[in-house]
Amino acid sequence: MNRQDAKAAKRNLISDSKPETENLEPGTRNPERERRADRIEPLAEADVERLTALAREIWYAHYPAIIGAAQIEYMLGQRYNLEAVQAELRQSGLWWDKLVVGAEMAGFASYYLTPVAGEMKLDKLYVHPRHQRHGYGGRMIERVCRVARAQNCSRLVLAVNKNNRSAIDAYLKYGFSVADAVVKDIGGGFVMDDYLMEKPVTK
Repeated sequence: MNRQDAKAAKRNLISDSKPETENLEPGTRNPERERRADRIEPLAEADVERLTALAREIWYAHYPAIIGAAQIEYMLGQRYNLEAVQAELRQSGLWWDKLVVGAEMAGFASYYLTPVAGEMKLDKLYVHPRHQRHGYGGRMIERVCRVARAQNCSRLVLAVNKNNRSAIDAYLKYGFSVADAVVKDIGGGFVMDDYLMEKPVTK
């Protein structure tokens, strides 16, 4: 990627790429390096089947000790069935992003405008354990904040399970604070026992 292309990519909200640099002659491209570059871009309908499989992998790697297998299956069925995700992709005021590392989908996020003026909710943010601790979560949050600012939002909110200590610590690191706590009945005999967190979105 030449210097002009890099500047254009930095300005482009549609895709956030940070390819590794190497010694290349000016004006030349390295297709193999570009293929391997990590990037964040909008989820497409063609990605939905892979997304649902990735969500299952991540949830079963992280949540069994927090909510148990029965609730995992129930919530995956609610939130990650093909029809539900496809419908959300067509919904105004709601965004889905995917994190691609090399040729692999390695994470995803979804977020939407709430009925509260100036508020956006980060509904889902996940990175596969194999790709955690590389700053990808922070980059995805930065992208959400840019979209929020473009939508004239002043704050970003989310809900996180009270026992999900690693996620809570990560959100605190990225500028969120605990605003409230809530227990929500989600049907099937299950509840979501969450902290509500928020982060100011500054211009």
